[in-house]
Amino acid sequence: MLAEFEGTVSGHRDGHGFVLRDDGEADIYLPPNEMRAVLHKDRVKARIVRHDRKNRPEGRVTEIIERSPNPIIGRLLQESGVWLVAPEDKRYGQDVLIPKGAIGTAKPGQIVVVQLTEPPALFGQPVGRVKEVLGEIDDPGMEIEIAVRKYGVPHEFGDAALALARTLPDAVRPADKKGRVDLTDIPLVTIDGEDARDFDDAVYCEPAKVGRGKGWRLLVAIADVSHYVETGSAIDIDAYDRATSVYFPRRVIPMLPEKLSNGLCSLNPNVERLCMVCDMLVNAKGEVHAYQFYPAVMFSHARFTYTEVAAILANTRGPEAAQRKALVPHLLDLHDVYQALLKERGVRGAVDFETTETQIVCDEAGRIEKIVPRTRNVAHRLIEESMLAANVCSADFISGSKHEGLFRVHEGPTPEKKDILRTYLKALGIGMTITENPAPGEFQQIAMATKDRPDAMQIHSMLLRSMQQAIYTPMNAGHFGLAYEAYTHFTSPIRRYPDLLVHRVIKAVLTKSRYQLPVLPTPGEAEAKLSKRLASRVTEPDQKPKKPTADQLAWQAAGLHCSANERRADEASRDVEAWLKCKYMREHLGEEFGGVVTAATSFGIFVTLDAMYVEGLVHITELGGEYFRFDEARQELRGERTGIRYAIGTRVRVQVSRVDLDGRKIDFRLVREGEELVARAMKDKAGGRTSDLPEQERALPRKASEQRGGKRDDKRAGKGTEQRAGAREGSAAGSRTAKSPIQALKAAVKKSAASAGRKQSKKPRR
Repeated sequence: MLAEFEGTVSGHRDGHGFVLRDDGEADIYLPPNEMRAVLHKDRVKARIVRHDRKNRPEGRVTEIIERSPNPIIGRLLQESGVWLVAPEDKRYGQDVLIPKGAIGTAKPGQIVVVQLTEPPALFGQPVGRVKEVLGEIDDPGMEIEIAVRKYGVPHEFGDAALALARTLPDAVRPADKKGRVDLTDIPLVTIDGEDARDFDDAVYCEPAKVGRGKGWRLLVAIADVSHYVETGSAIDIDAYDRATSVYFPRRVIPMLPEKLSNGLCSLNPNVERLCMVCDMLVNAKGEVHAYQFYPAVMFSHARFTYTEVAAILANTRGPEAAQRKALVPHLLDLHDVYQALLKERGVRGAVDFETTETQIVCDEAGRIEKIVPRTRNVAHRLIEESMLAANVCSADFISGSKHEGLFRVHEGPTPEKKDILRTYLKALGIGMTITENPAPGEFQQIAMATKDRPDAMQIHSMLLRSMQQAIYTPMNAGHFGLAYEAYTHFTSPIRRYPDLLVHRVIKAVLTKSRYQLPVLPTPGEAEAKLSKRLASRVTEPDQKPKKPTADQLAWQAAGLHCSANERRADEASRDVEAWLKCKYMREHLGEEFGGVVTAATSFGIFVTLDAMYVEGLVHITELGGEYFRFDEARQELRGERTGIRYAIGTRVRVQVSRVDLDGRKIDFRLVREGEELVARAMKDKAGGRTSDLPEQERALPRKASEQRGGKRDDKRAGKGTEQRAGAREGSAAGSRTAKSPIQALKAAVKKSAASAGRKQSKKPRR
């Protein structure tokens, strides 16, 4: 009898799905006929019945353990008198039938939330009732309303949490200051973005003698959320459930009620606030020589923006500096310690790739006005290095205390990813590679050595992809990317629950007590997926795994929960951004843009537009009239006839051809392919000059629209037009039927032979 496995159904847009097995083994493929009786996120038992032609283990569902309790969001439609809801998440794969009496006040075309009343069956669709009407698809903010429900993001605080928040004071009380260091005379300042609403960190720096040499005293003060949010309270339960704030364009779903996140726990200027301080001595080499933690009360002397600080550091006699004259010396000290910390970062070999992040700028109605790159200046990096130093001290403090806590762990590349990266570097002829047990510095050295190459973007992208995602776990394994032996998150307790837990542990250690986690819910589906990673890496072969204590299991569950909800927040944010970009690009259908290839796959290339930072797919059928083969080692598509290559970093010009708002997909087609690129590829392929090649091989590859017999825009065809027209001669007059390269070549040969025959017949007979 074949073994049965438990897992969670993951639907796909093309009708099939997978069972994500709990044991971490290969996922089981479910063909469309097996997906009829189950829905995305159902818990099932399944068994492998065979392997398909792609060698995937194909399975059959033997038992449905639990139906997903999540509601389905979609558009209400009426077809031939029948009401149904088309799910917004295409992974569900089936429309939901709605009885006439179960539509409530909803109207056709509106976005609704549906609760299932009857599950699907092999020969029957699921049935449900309208639970909530969200509104029209074009209503401002609708994309966020959809995303928070689609991904199960808690977006409303419980009544108990809101009631408790109302009982909190509006300002720091005298009783709150007991047992705290008074730092109100220290000119601590906050430095954040222009649009920031909550300020959870403040900094101050002054020169100091460290050992026998020069150095600095660096203070990082963080809002003391743990003073107001007690373990197990109603606010704490809601905060744990959310685990993180979720950031959308024009809207934030905070982890804490507004009275805390924008009031009591926000380090606003010119008011007293409670804080936890990491007080560090940094030497001239950028090493933290000593540190201490203590609770304090502070008074922010100014609210700076990154732009303002960068301007002051660039010109200490400018207008920005004149307005902040008393604080300029402290900003210069901060810059000095930053340069020392940056130098130490280079010594330890931390990975430091510059990537382009974008910001969506919306109008009052919530529509995109423009998409602009987020530029990082010296002020961003100054704050970043200060926060990293405080986080490292926090991790060292917790690990030295032998107290359980959460670390931010970033593991090195898996063996599979190492092999892929080595093969890729070798295929590109880069005379550098990574060792079997690579250090972060090896990645940084490759990045520095290739930064001036034309394909630097492609190489750096592959270096980043070879690394794993960071997670929260009580088992410290270091942070690979930052090259730290121990690292945690201490600096943002307003918006991250792990930071709040770190604060509580530090306070417990300072008071020589022990922090006890509250009773936490059993890890769910998302946490189960992450637990596979933890289970796969723990001990050496000759070591027996130790049985974890109840305390360790609780901390592991908390880490998994926070990691999974961090992923959930990222997915919801990306979903909203993708929706907004699709809606934005609908206004640009048919327009042409320059762009760069950001990924190559077996089914096409992804292109990011230069001006708009929007990514779309050029399907392989749109690449031209030849067969393209995907080279996994080089991560590129290559034409077998011309040798033209499309790899990460290749510049192309595309036209917006299709936008699927529901599927969050944008399709491009290539236009005006670079003749030099094709000619060079042909020359490399032939090993000689392009003028030595047949006329048909010198021509640009025809666009897919021509191959399908579509009309051609001769203005876009450029110099290759006449060559393509010559290759089509010999066909019936007026015919638009496209020929393959072989057919065109045969037609040209036949025409040449016919012409020679006619000349021969016209010669006078002797």
